Amino acid sequence: MYFTGFADEAAPDIDGQIRATKELGWKYIEARSIDGVQFTWIDDKKFGQIVEKLEEAGIKINCFGSGVANWAQKITEPPDKSYEEMKRAIPRMHRLGTKMIRIMSFAIPDEVLDKDWSEEAIKRVKTIVKMAEDGGVLCVHENCSGWGALSWEHTLRLLEGVNSPALKLVYDTGNPLFHPDVRGPKPYKMQDPWEFYTHVREHIVYVHIKDGYVKEDGKHTCTFPGEGKGMVREILTDLFSRGYDGGISIEPHMAVVYHDPSIKSEADARYKNYVEYGRRIEKLVSEIKASLKGEKR
Repeated sequence: MYFTGFADEAAPDIDGQIRATKELGWKYIEARSIDGVQFTWIDDKKFGQIVEKLEEAGIKINCFGSGVANWAQKITEPPDKSYEEMKRAIPRMHRLGTKMIRIMSFAIPDEVLDKDWSEEAIKRVKTIVKMAEDGGVLCVHENCSGWGALSWEHTLRLLEGVNSPALKLVYDTGNPLFHPDVRGPKPYKMQDPWEFYTHVREHIVYVHIKDGYVKEDGKHTCTFPGEGKGMVREILTDLFSRGYDGGISIEPHMAVVYHDPSIKSEADARYKNYVEYGRRIEKLVSEIKASLKGEKR
């Protein structure tokens, strides 16, 4: 097992991201953006400079936190940008020795949520996953914005429809709290983190740690791991009891939210929040593993 995280929440620049990672004693970053530019779209010259800095620091990119089919890529629009991003990402993954790329399955706008998008979503994700399979990398689908995350049933339908060893799941512990379960009539209830997890756990190869709750006024609030309603402790306990030995990636969303520029924080505060979040997840994991070890005695 190893720790990693979306280090662009610690600092926008690669130097700050490396510094936060080394302060935690970690060896990995889940790359999403550098200086506000999505990792795959950085120009070749700057990408080369970033690679040199990573190699000099002994830090590796364990996963591309890409924008492929993400919340900004609507299913009502052409998929060309996501296809192009995959084409650009794969050679860069090879250069960095990175095996995983995080994808989603195209955002469904509220006004067309009632329409059946299954055929179109599966067709598009199949195309993306075929690129990954041909390129020797693995797509990990996140339970975030996208057709395949509208419920756990949608996730399983996506996996079955694509039917490729190059598609697995990255499970985000906090996302169900903030997304509706679209099964059944309106008004939709919010997804249940434990229910979602237990139905998809056999397909999980990677984990994002986020936690929080929704206030009475509907405002989303993110917290340190284990302090919200994302069932972080329970889910990690279950995963480890089943032999999970993959990555644990932090995505605090407390001081800065990648897709919400209205949530900002002073540079020092966001850096300290990221490092503190990392230390807290280490402590939580240590407690869980110690508890499980005690149960086996």
